Amino acid sequence: MSLTEKIANDLIGAMKAKDKVALEAIRAAKTAFILARSEKGAGAVLSGEDELKIIQKLVNQRRESAAIYKDNNRQDLYEKEVAEADVLEKYLPAKMNQAELEKALKEIIAKTGAKSAAEMGKVMGVATKELAGKADGKEISAMVKQLLS
Repeated sequence: MSLTEKIANDLIGAMKAKDKVALEAIRAAKTAFILARSEKGAGAVLSGEDELKIIQKLVNQRRESAAIYKDNNRQDLYEKEVAEADVLEKYLPAKMNQAELEKALKEIIAKTGAKSAAEMGKVMGVATKELAGKADGKEISAMVKQLLS
């Protein structure tokens, strides 16, 4: 079952359960998928990687909004954004811990043959594709810098 199908099924479940938070979050994901499929040059079906990127983007947007709301003392909006981000995170693969990330990046560095920080772009290109949804881009970048220096 693709992520698109899972979201469609979960949307129906959220409607039946009358879970407003889950309903809003899942609707946002479904809308983002529809928009991505309707873009010029896009195929009729999204790849699993594209689906994960969209979900990750939605989670990041909600986390950033939540931080802004918290800074502005809007607790009600902060809680809503955090709750929606939590719902969407269930569709992402489990996050890697630091040790797993370091091991995976060392393998990628060995595979690409990178020796210095000047070749960071080569490593990042492969790492962001292989670790999509499993680790945050900022964490990957920081770890690659550390390993190549």
